[in-house]
Amino acid sequence: MRSRSPSLLRAQPPFCELRPEPGSCHWSRAPGEPRQEIMRKEWMFKLVGKETFIVGEAKTKATINIDAVSGFAYEYTLEINGKSLKKYLNRSKTTNIWLLTLDGANCRIVLEKDTLDVWCNGKKMETAGEFVDDGTETHFSIGNHDCCIKVVSSGKRREGIIHTLIVDDREVPEALE
Repeated sequence: MRSRSPSLLRAQPPFCELRPEPGSCHWSRAPGEPRQEIMRKEWMFKLVGKETFIVGEAKTKATINIDAVSGFAYEYTLEINGKSLKKYLNRSKTTNIWLLTLDGANCRIVLEKDTLDVWCNGKKMETAGEFVDDGTETHFSIGNHDCCIKVVSSGKRREGIIHTLIVDDREVPEALE
């Protein structure tokens, strides 16, 4: 994703805004209030190049590429784990995401299909998997809430495998991100 304006990275809550500081050559991340500076480079002439840093509890590798376009115009490219931001955000084939509120707090639950890791608000969850008659179940807890991700075959080739999150015996709809 190329832009001439600050980029917004929606990796895990709290959402993180990455932006260049006006009149300077450094970026800051604002996970809500107050803003938290994650990198500051004091350089005098190096206005172009790339900087790599870590974002969030999941320790996601991010790189900002700064290229001169013309004169004093610059183009910023944000890469996450070596992929462009657009490709990184389009992870529907490799992840399932559910958004819900538990005990008054927003929760973002992510299932990584390739590793079967479960994350809640950027924190990897302890899970217990088991085989059942119609597929598998992955159990974990969020506070006092019992959670389960059921994985079953749709029985239809085009639909593939269906992942369903159940929290306290209630099905949670998948987020449309």
